[in-house]
Amino acid sequence: MSNLLEQITQPNDIKKIPEEQLPQLAIEIRKLILATTSKNGGHLASSLGTVELTMALHRCMDFPEDKLIWDVGHQSYTHKILTGRKDRFPTLRTYGGISGFPKRAESPCDAFDTGHSSTSVSVAAGMAKARQLRGTKERVVAVIGDGSLSGGLAYEGLNNIGRFKTNLIIVLNDNEMSISRNVGSMANYLGRVRMSSNYIDFKGNLEQVLNRSAFGERLAKGLKKTKDSIRQMIIPGEFFTEMGLTYFGPIDGHDIALMERAFHAAEKISGPVLLHVVTKKGKGYRYAEAEPSRFHGIDPFRLATGEQTNGKKKETFTDCFGKAVAELGREHSDVVAITAAMTGGTGLSRFQSEFPDRFFDVGIAEEHAVTFAAGLAASGLRPVVAVYSTFLQRAYDQIVHDVALGNLPVTFAIDRAGIVGNDGETHQGIFDLAYLSHIPNLTVMAPSNGEELAAMLRFAHEAPGPVAIRYPRGNVGCERLGECGTQELAQGKAEVLHREREIALMFVGPYYGLALQVRELLRENGRSASIINARFAAPFDRDCVRRLAEEHSLLVTIEEGVGAGGFGERLAAFVMEERLPMRVLPVALPDRFLAQAEQQQLREMCGLTKEAIFAKIKRELEA
Repeated sequence: MSNLLEQITQPNDIKKIPEEQLPQLAIEIRKLILATTSKNGGHLASSLGTVELTMALHRCMDFPEDKLIWDVGHQSYTHKILTGRKDRFPTLRTYGGISGFPKRAESPCDAFDTGHSSTSVSVAAGMAKARQLRGTKERVVAVIGDGSLSGGLAYEGLNNIGRFKTNLIIVLNDNEMSISRNVGSMANYLGRVRMSSNYIDFKGNLEQVLNRSAFGERLAKGLKKTKDSIRQMIIPGEFFTEMGLTYFGPIDGHDIALMERAFHAAEKISGPVLLHVVTKKGKGYRYAEAEPSRFHGIDPFRLATGEQTNGKKKETFTDCFGKAVAELGREHSDVVAITAAMTGGTGLSRFQSEFPDRFFDVGIAEEHAVTFAAGLAASGLRPVVAVYSTFLQRAYDQIVHDVALGNLPVTFAIDRAGIVGNDGETHQGIFDLAYLSHIPNLTVMAPSNGEELAAMLRFAHEAPGPVAIRYPRGNVGCERLGECGTQELAQGKAEVLHREREIALMFVGPYYGLALQVRELLRENGRSASIINARFAAPFDRDCVRRLAEEHSLLVTIEEGVGAGGFGERLAAFVMEERLPMRVLPVALPDRFLAQAEQQQLREMCGLTKEAIFAKIKRELEA
């Protein structure tokens, strides 16, 4: 590590670095980010693109007194390095290490816990209003990417702050990307703004403020003298001006000195200011610059080549879904696919390539994606909404009100269900079974393997109402066999794979192998066990549970979701209501947010291993 970065040991140390040495410091920061993410994985391209922007902000702000809110937060690596976490940065995204996202518990310099998109403007609005009510003087700055501006919450926030009479700076980090390349009218609008000359709207005495600095004179030079004549032209930032914000930009997001002058000018404006900076995602690492989507969230890789170090990837559930939905599209012309800025991540690239007219990327707008799908379904099409479990949470009301209430045939392909791993609390898909299974008309399914996932997609296409299919991040693994033969999918029916007596092991999702291991431990201890693939979390197979109660004294449910409101809890309530002569032992995740760690490490910590499940069964039998 070179001398410059060694001088950064606590917040605000960057202000001691001479201006002419800042480009070298940016190089050193990028080297540290690359060295760490190449070993641990992480959100690389977005963090590389915001190095200079973060440095400029830190030169103008005082931490932890001032409040810097990152939208999503996956671009905050430089912020962490500059706020006393440089030495811990190699622990990024590991258990017990620093998070890949802002965490208040980690540092007082992290103003707000984030991990999802489009929240920063609303958070900043709340903090600015709280500052005004308390009579304090801290700066409030929100950094939002152009991709996050496709989310409706961002506009709700912008609509509100336009009426504020307090200082607030919104930094629009414009790199033309979210995860996939940005789409939609706002993306097109920002593209036109980037190609326009610099503009700043004259409000009140803004002209006098600008003319006090060389930067202001440069921005103001060449503009018309009157506000009205300027507005007759195509004006960069006019959209934001009409919403009540003062617009600066666009300016180079890699020119630290220029950005510093812009921040200082913006601070002198009364009311909310939007500073539009243009950055390059992946800057400083040629492989990330060339493929920013692939390096958005990357597993460990070789720095010299950009290739992932885990070698040839095994087939994942996402891969299986991608092939299956494309095959379904070939068979049925009414199938359409929808993603919220996650084309590659959800496995829809093949469908997009084959059926571009039937593929829709709506941007980071899950609420719109679901209601858009409802409109398509109400018009006779069969939409498939591919979305990560954690992001579907944002569209809960749309699922209930716009899809389930009308019993519309929308298929939800829910990727990253269950434990996700190193991205931590905000990204674990552990709540979907609980928040979906109680919704009327909604069928909730979980495949045990890739073949069953494809079958469930075909089943959903023929279903009269909405269907949710949830599957985890990771490899498909071995195909299950069982002793009773594969049974055809039927609404709400489970599949008995091994039929014995005494103990019944019923799993939800790809946990046949785990159930087999538990069964072997039980048999070694003189116990017999049946194994049942639940297939349907809602409605679950009530007749199957009644039959199991005739020959089994204990029903053990295995699911990778929270226990409260989960599959096991619902079965336990049913057994109690029916007064069946059988106890239910739910094996589920604890009812809390799960920190960052490797997937298997988290499963071990949460008791989803053969040894832990066997021990739990043993205690139950001895009670």
